[in-house]
Amino acid sequence: MRRINAVFPAAARPLIEPHLTPEIDAHWFATSEEAIALAPDAEIGWFDQNVPANVGKTAAAATQLKWLTTVYAGLDALPLDLLAERGVSVTNGSGLAAIPVAEYAVMGIMAAAKGFHQVVRAQDRREWLKVSPGTTELWESDALVIGYGAIGAAIGDRLKALGVRVTGVRRSPSDDPAIIGPDDWRARLGEFDWVVLAAPSTSETKALLGEADFAAMRSGAWLINIARGDVIDQDALIEALKLRRIAGAFLDVTTPEPLPPENPLWALPNAILTMHLSGRAQTKLFPRAAALFAENLRRYLAGEPLRNLVDPARGY
Repeated sequence: MRRINAVFPAAARPLIEPHLTPEIDAHWFATSEEAIALAPDAEIGWFDQNVPANVGKTAAAATQLKWLTTVYAGLDALPLDLLAERGVSVTNGSGLAAIPVAEYAVMGIMAAAKGFHQVVRAQDRREWLKVSPGTTELWESDALVIGYGAIGAAIGDRLKALGVRVTGVRRSPSDDPAIIGPDDWRARLGEFDWVVLAAPSTSETKALLGEADFAAMRSGAWLINIARGDVIDQDALIEALKLRRIAGAFLDVTTPEPLPPENPLWALPNAILTMHLSGRAQTKLFPRAAALFAENLRRYLAGEPLRNLVDPARGY
């Protein structure tokens, strides 16, 4: 029987080990140093760590790697060009965090609509408000969701249930008139109350929204970013918020992370920052990831196509 060297995070051992077959020679790491030391002999690698840059370093050191898996949907921490050159199959966690991230996005829209961030600040001041700081109703408002994949569609489903008219943007064609292509949304920015970013961070999406786009949005519109910080021109956004060109921004992600204390976003009253907590606001990520890994391990050993296989050249 052929032995297959595999490297996994020790923290996930209770979830992964029950799914391992006899041919898997498993090694477990608890630190970045251990991961990098074990990586060169790995055929299968699950290198997820708290510091994304260390995941990339470990993947680069895995010269024998054939299959790399990660719980994360975004792959910006990985050396994708190198992995593509080596012919490594990469599977990601697309869909694993769709529910909590979608819930976070909807929470952001509801908080913006009702001015809930201002209500919390009034509570801190022990001030009894007589007028609601937010009076927008979601019912019959309009949302544009840029990046209508697993997370974007989950956001759309939840917004539709609240009576929001949703337009999704994705690359693949659709018969649904509410789904438009990547070249069609920019001219329509002025139609929407909520502009939600759920697109992956790639070379094509860096600074996807900038000064001209903020100027094209409704003055009462909110930007919701649960994608990556570099998908927007952050300096242009800060200026748009200062000048009230748009009503506000709910930002789960920023550039850089953590955001330095001196960054103007912290002090802007129309910016809500949630410190990239959306994917962490859950309890089921690793059980879902372990189930996906078990299915993909079966497929890998059987020579079948892997689920959640990504294109390293595209970055998603």
